[in-house]
Amino acid sequence: MTLDSSFAQKLNRLQPKLSFAGILQIAFNIAFFSTLCFNITVNAASLNSVNIKSNLDPNAITITEVDIVFLYDQDLIEDFPMSKSRWYSMRRTLTQTWSDSMDVVSVFIPQGFDSNTAVLPERKLDAVKVYVFGQHDEATAMPVDVTDLSAILVTIDDLGIIVTSRE
Repeated sequence: MTLDSSFAQKLNRLQPKLSFAGILQIAFNIAFFSTLCFNITVNAASLNSVNIKSNLDPNAITITEVDIVFLYDQDLIEDFPMSKSRWYSMRRTLTQTWSDSMDVVSVFIPQGFDSNTAVLPERKLDAVKVYVFGQHDEATAMPVDVTDLSAILVTIDDLGIIVTSRE
């Protein structure tokens, strides 16, 4: 099969004009389009800082706990427990089964505690989801999704935990 000579001439004139910058622009457009169409996520998490404090009576003897859970596998999200009681009852099994796909930062908090920033895992920005659970919450409390926040304050009060952005 032969090309129409006028079409071949136009093609030959366009060929040298495709510069390195043009190739980069095409690659960027393909990557952007793929992200929109296929919901590809790169470095979904933004969380860099977690401060925790307790507003409970400092004379009480109660100790509570906050778990910050980093999930790195999309498959894990679908079966992840969405209540405080299910999380704490399944935590050991999940962390053993999915050890490469999740990190859990547990902070034990006595009454009146005011912490510095919690130590977060090195790969924190690779997480596809980040949840916060409070042991002090009621059994049916759902985790707080903090994936899109870069700095949070977790405050413990008589009713459970309150998570606020510190951006």
